[in-house]
Amino acid sequence: MKKMMVRGSLLFTLLASYMGFAQQGGGMWIPTELNEKEMKEMGLQISSKDIFSTGDKSINNAVAHFGGGCTSEVISPQGLLLTNHHCGYGQIQSHSSLENDYLTDGFWAKELKDELPNKGLTATFITKIENVTKKILKGTKPEMTEEQRETIVKANIEKLTAETKTSQFQKTFTRAFYKGNEYYQFTTETFEDVRLVGAPPSAIGKYGNDTDNWVWPRHTGDFAMFRIYADKNNNPAEYSADNVPYKPKHHLPVNIGGIKQNDFTFVYGFPGSTDEYLPAASIEQIKESLNPARINVRTITLSHIDKKMREDNATRIAYASKQARISNAHKKWIGENLGLNRSNAVEKRKQYEAEFTKRIQNNKKLNAEYGTIINDLNTVVIANEKFNLAYNVYAETFGSNSETYRMALALNNVLNAVGKPNYEEVKSRAVNQLAGMHKDYNAELDAAISSDLIDNYYKVIPTELLPSSTPEAVKTALANSVVNGTKKVNGKSFVGNIQELAKDDKSFIAALKEDALIKELQKVVDANQTKVAPSYLANNAQITKLMRTYMKGQMEVFSDKKIFPDANSTLRVTYGKVDGYNPRDAVRYDPITYIDGVIEKYVPGDYEFDLPKHMVDLYDSKDYGDYKDATGKLPINFIATNHTTGGNSGSPALNAKGELIGLNFDRVWEGTMSDLNYDPEICRNIMVDARYILWVVEKYAGAQRLIDEMTIVK
Repeated sequence: MKKMMVRGSLLFTLLASYMGFAQQGGGMWIPTELNEKEMKEMGLQISSKDIFSTGDKSINNAVAHFGGGCTSEVISPQGLLLTNHHCGYGQIQSHSSLENDYLTDGFWAKELKDELPNKGLTATFITKIENVTKKILKGTKPEMTEEQRETIVKANIEKLTAETKTSQFQKTFTRAFYKGNEYYQFTTETFEDVRLVGAPPSAIGKYGNDTDNWVWPRHTGDFAMFRIYADKNNNPAEYSADNVPYKPKHHLPVNIGGIKQNDFTFVYGFPGSTDEYLPAASIEQIKESLNPARINVRTITLSHIDKKMREDNATRIAYASKQARISNAHKKWIGENLGLNRSNAVEKRKQYEAEFTKRIQNNKKLNAEYGTIINDLNTVVIANEKFNLAYNVYAETFGSNSETYRMALALNNVLNAVGKPNYEEVKSRAVNQLAGMHKDYNAELDAAISSDLIDNYYKVIPTELLPSSTPEAVKTALANSVVNGTKKVNGKSFVGNIQELAKDDKSFIAALKEDALIKELQKVVDANQTKVAPSYLANNAQITKLMRTYMKGQMEVFSDKKIFPDANSTLRVTYGKVDGYNPRDAVRYDPITYIDGVIEKYVPGDYEFDLPKHMVDLYDSKDYGDYKDATGKLPINFIATNHTTGGNSGSPALNAKGELIGLNFDRVWEGTMSDLNYDPEICRNIMVDARYILWVVEKYAGAQRLIDEMTIVK
């Protein structure tokens, strides 16, 4: 790449403030490619090899991908695992019942034998990272279609995977970085026996619930504890009563010395997905079209679920995890739009594009390669808007928010597979999926949700993209369908009995063929597959190719700035400092909250702000043990400038020495737009203070055995 000098205060401001080329502007860095010099200038006291290496003592050996969606960390030599309460929420819920309501009361295993197994839950460590770009892109050419290129890339990845030598318990995977301009291979070690050890009641773990979600000041003890078990040789193994606690290569010491303004911190974890390098037209489309439509769908769903959960305890338990999932994205998108507007993201990105264009105009080679790239992107993005809207609202309506529609589409897939070689596989998958969904399914509640959602679908989708069905026909079918049990098969409902009824294949298929809801939704599927998906997918393939070129151009034009790659659920490090922020004019938020704020918000009997009596009693007695700060107060949460996203939930917050000082669990509302546009002035990650975690474990739960396992640094 040709080295270019960066000149002018405008470009410097743009690069530093929102494109994230240096940590002051954000960054989710590959652990093998850290800017150690900058980190040490900011306060780091250990080496980059202490953070990641193939040796035993580096921190990567204590950071695990939790269940494939969150992050967790090992905090004892006996495999004790710390993550967020909301990351373990599904497991806590699955072990709960009206008789043993661990969501309300919390759970603490008194001994190892009391720790609860969780089928399918895994903890995965990254042991090696290697840049394999040349091997993966071998044989690709710029003039290829995306399909041609992807075929070669896929074959090269498969070849590399087959040739890579690993131990018996290791696997590899390869991911694209920088929009497919680079590729990295990761070597993993996955443990399959992960047991629930302890979780505070939701009144602590979800304190503030939806009202406080994504906001600051925060007072939430969002943590839970699990344990990794291994076979007697300390190797990964499926669950067995003979398994023993895992002896990790490294575990994180827990520092209870506290934090203060401007302290250096870094967060280590598996951020899920970001899109930091989009053109202004894409950001504007997200802000003005996609987010409002998605927010509206989930507003409809939550209006029904929240009301029913407040009225009925059984529904509260059954729908707790689903409500949290739906609400989380709903509020995030609202905050994202708030931040994009406040930070003037679209206009700033246009200014950046103008600077990019100015730079390449002064270089014949660059201008020949990238001179039209922004206009080309804008043309396709704008042409794709209605298809993008329709595709996303379809996914929200029929995939994410109505369980009845999702079940109907799964059964429709069974019908479409009749007579085909994969029929039994499709049928088995659908039947098992529905049987699992039925456990926490309220047909009457979901019918009300589905009815309102179909009305909304026909209102917001462009007329020319709608199916031949009508919302009235779908709603009529909802009232007489085998899918939700309003119509019976051989006198029995599918709900709760589908595995039994599916054994009689003839009557099972006959019932599906006759079902009005499945017939009506087939029309919806047909419209999506013929009127929406082809254009949407073709446009996105073109956008993908153009974005790869644009990303390459940015890396060349601004070659003196190290650019971090977008998040893609691989191991990353972000670093920053403890710092408050100004959410709006004349308002300043401090970076630390205390237990006094918990009590100030306390409303006895309230769904979101109730507290266990024992917690109030501990507060009244000021029994904070070793966990109070220098002023005698108990810290709860703190914020810093670390650049995080979904997937960083449960990530360890570490100090300059690599010691655990907190647990990442959220971002401030105004800063959720950091997935698209990081602004160091307002983007903050939110963490549970390690002192609050240990106080809850020791003083509230009385689980001293867990404290005794840890390495506590005072």
